Amino acid sequence: MHINILKALDRGQLTDMIYMKKNGEISKRKVKVLSVTGDSFKAYCFLRNTKRTFKIDNVLAFVPVINREREVI
Repeated sequence: MHINILKALDRGQLTDMIYMKKNGEISKRKVKVLSVTGDSFKAYCFLRNTKRTFKIDNVLAFVPVINREREVI
């Protein structure tokens, strides 16, 4: 997971993330990674509209957001 987070940081990608909070609650968030330090990373969270700090070990899934143009027929 650490490598995927670093790639998103390097590429400036928006990503969809499935994250488990301290209390075990699971949430889906769209984030933009801002920095990575040790076992955590800072990202702008579009769910809360603010910068947040996330533990890398609590990330369950982390995939880039791909915007595709729709084909007009």
